[in-house]
Amino acid sequence: MALTARAAAGLAAVALAAGLWLLPLPLLLAPLLLLLAPPYSRRLWAVIRTLPRDINFLVRAVRCYMWVKKQERRNACLADIFDEQVRARPNKVLIRHDDKEWTFQQVADYSNRVANTFEQRGYRKGDVVALFMNNCPEYVCVWLGLSKLGVVSALINHNQRAKALAHSLTIAKCRGVVFEPALAQAVLDVRDQLDDPELLQLQVPAGSAPAELPPSVTDLGVLLEAAATSEPTSPRPFYRDTLLYIYTSGTTGLPKAAKILNLRYMAAGKGVAMLTGMTPEDVVYCPLPLYHSAGGMCAVGYGLTHGLTVVLRTKFSASAFIPDCVKHRCTVVQYIGEVCRYVLATPPGPADTQHSLRLMIGNGMRPAVWRRFLDRFRVPNVVELYGSTEGNVTFFNFDNTVGAVGFLPRFAPLSAFPIGFVRVDQETGDVIRNRATGLCERCDVGEPGMLVGHISDSDPSREFHGYLDRASSEKKILRDVYAKGDKWFMTGDILVMDELGYIYFRDRTGDTFRWKGENVSTAEVEAAITAAVGQRDVAVYGVEVAGSEGRAGMAAVGDPDGTLDLAALAKGVDQQLPSYARPLFLRVRPRLEQTGTFKIVKVTLQKEGYDPATVSDPLYVRSGAGFVPLTPDVFQDIVSGKMRL
Repeated sequence: MALTARAAAGLAAVALAAGLWLLPLPLLLAPLLLLLAPPYSRRLWAVIRTLPRDINFLVRAVRCYMWVKKQERRNACLADIFDEQVRARPNKVLIRHDDKEWTFQQVADYSNRVANTFEQRGYRKGDVVALFMNNCPEYVCVWLGLSKLGVVSALINHNQRAKALAHSLTIAKCRGVVFEPALAQAVLDVRDQLDDPELLQLQVPAGSAPAELPPSVTDLGVLLEAAATSEPTSPRPFYRDTLLYIYTSGTTGLPKAAKILNLRYMAAGKGVAMLTGMTPEDVVYCPLPLYHSAGGMCAVGYGLTHGLTVVLRTKFSASAFIPDCVKHRCTVVQYIGEVCRYVLATPPGPADTQHSLRLMIGNGMRPAVWRRFLDRFRVPNVVELYGSTEGNVTFFNFDNTVGAVGFLPRFAPLSAFPIGFVRVDQETGDVIRNRATGLCERCDVGEPGMLVGHISDSDPSREFHGYLDRASSEKKILRDVYAKGDKWFMTGDILVMDELGYIYFRDRTGDTFRWKGENVSTAEVEAAITAAVGQRDVAVYGVEVAGSEGRAGMAAVGDPDGTLDLAALAKGVDQQLPSYARPLFLRVRPRLEQTGTFKIVKVTLQKEGYDPATVSDPLYVRSGAGFVPLTPDVFQDIVSGKMRL
């Protein structure tokens, strides 16, 4: 959630003073509200209802902001903050992984070995080293050690191969690549496409069989064993120096490397931990990949900056999720929505409520999953957040309001916040500008619009550091928004704020489509299909139909064993969904493509549509009470309008 420093302090004082007077009197004020004009009475009532929430947030936000400003004045880097944690709790466990424990001191020693090794090999501030590894403690130690020299670590998705891998390594201009034996062949396959970086193999996990490699590949493990555990002699980087490159998922093209500065990482780790009330006694479970911001920045950041113990898994397992949390007595989980959906699909068991979880924090939990997850697993507090790896807008939903991704305090006008909801064409997504002024138009409460965040080069919380590719960075900047010459970060997401200040998604990469004049939630359709035919990978999205307004619903369903019952699917969606929400097109695939964070890639499916001339998978169209094959002749009937949908 975002406020300028001056506005945050001022609003906190105003809210606190107002709250002391208003909180005991909401019922007594009701007659006065009736005397006001309806818009004002609704606004005042919303302010009264949300004051406890808003004051609670503002107190936390001011504390967090003051900590961030302190680090800025110190010009501290992440390694400095981690050193403080090591001095405070050297023998406490920082990382658990595969029944092994690494204390804060052990992580510090290993990271110093890394720093000294690369320093002796001539690596200096500004150099880039790629990490191509699965989740493990060494992964964290390597990039942490490199950071002490000011060397930037490029965190590469370990699922990448061929063109995507070569691209990720090339755009970062990597001087070195650190990889584990299991991924050695993938690196060697693209070596000829790279600018001759140093290749270093690190044998993880310990005891695993090393890969047979050319003599030109260096055994990093041998070098680390001989290195000292003392601090390197190179000067530490600064607060605004780049720490990591984290790549976007690249669902619409090749991956883009977002620049993560030390200040941003510290804000994600320490700041989120402070805002959500975590303490060093908490144990956070992280089943997410460490090359992703949710796992590598947030979950690991809580440990490095706030003193928590972090439990890592090499690879996410839905069936092991709750047993792991019970075994390690985890109190916090870092999630993404798809993880929760997979866990919910596992058979119920006695361990479902035997855990110690008190907090789950993450993003992307859909309302239908949210309610069922809480009912089954009894986690008392879910903090859904909104944010992106590269963006400068973050929201938090602190009070378990199902479906909301955050909120804004209602006692302040929207113009007081460095964010905005700008009007867009609901069909095309294009920004609408006022014809007279050329500026964008601010949305009203309850009106969906694209979320934008004000970019300020003088405020660390408002900076947009962009990607390595300047052209890609420029595409995310919207200029002349509310004043000539201003610039704002475009999230690309359509959200809406209700009267109580809660913010909800209206559209995000196919989360809704509009058909027969009605908006349809893809999440609800996916839930209906799952209920009808059992737990399967399902992606629902809107597709255009010639001669029709809006988009018709289409579902891609994973059917690896060929057992999909089309009749049951049609009957099930008919029972659960209104006519306009039922999918009209169906695509059956052995499996659905997913990103490294388990999100189904809808963009490609949506672009490919339902033309049997270009789609090789079995296609079906709704006809009467069931689905029939979508043949080339049927497709032409749809295109020509002969077949009405």
